[in-house]
Amino acid sequence: MPIVSFRLWKVNNDTSADQVYNAIKTGYRLFDGACDYGNEVEAGQGVARAIQDGFVKREDLFLVSKLRNSFHDQERVEPICRKQLKNWGIEYFDLYIVHFPISLEYVDPSIRYPPGFQAEDGKSVVPGKATIQETWTAMENLVDKSPTRSIGISNFNGQLIMDLLRCARIIPATLQIEHRPYLIQPRLVDLAQKHGVAVTAYSSFGPQSFLELDMKEAKDAPPLLENSTSKTNSQEVRQVACADPVEMGDPT
Repeated sequence: MPIVSFRLWKVNNDTSADQVYNAIKTGYRLFDGACDYGNEVEAGQGVARAIQDGFVKREDLFLVSKLRNSFHDQERVEPICRKQLKNWGIEYFDLYIVHFPISLEYVDPSIRYPPGFQAEDGKSVVPGKATIQETWTAMENLVDKSPTRSIGISNFNGQLIMDLLRCARIIPATLQIEHRPYLIQPRLVDLAQKHGVAVTAYSSFGPQSFLELDMKEAKDAPPLLENSTSKTNSQEVRQVACADPVEMGDPT
């Protein structure tokens, strides 16, 4: 798995294909997508164009997507994974991740896709009944059937990781978490690595991407590049923010 990724969260649909295409030309090989990002069709178009133009072969790329909360029921996992593959225009994911350890009531893609957090009415949030074990067993079956070559988890805490490991036939390849100088989560990182789970980081420069969601934690977080040190050494701070997870052996 490449060390540095191009994350597709909040990449606009009208520019996604071009951004992915140009990122591949620049040298990016890992693309981190998700059902929830709503741009998998366009990202796939960028990949297809880069392959067609001879910049890469499919096997040169490491393509990642994620299982949304509404599809945690065992019988929903494979169909939605295959739908996402069709959206990308590819035959397999290199890594498919449980996006959140929270099951929500199923929303049929014909009603709304991506489903977000709301139920079919678009207003209420209704918990689902799928357990982590049920969902993970379905994820393991994906590896057996080859829609994905590996499976992972995201936004899990230590207790949930231990719960998952008790029932897992296939150990998660990765744990994707927020990781940056203000949020290093050393115990969680250590726990995952001790059990052979690689840790990947997102929001390495801070939680600014959560501001539009009106999250208090994001509003109160001191901007990483606006403290006295970073104002005089902003390039160095950026390098440290990216290098920190890499030095721990974690892609970012």
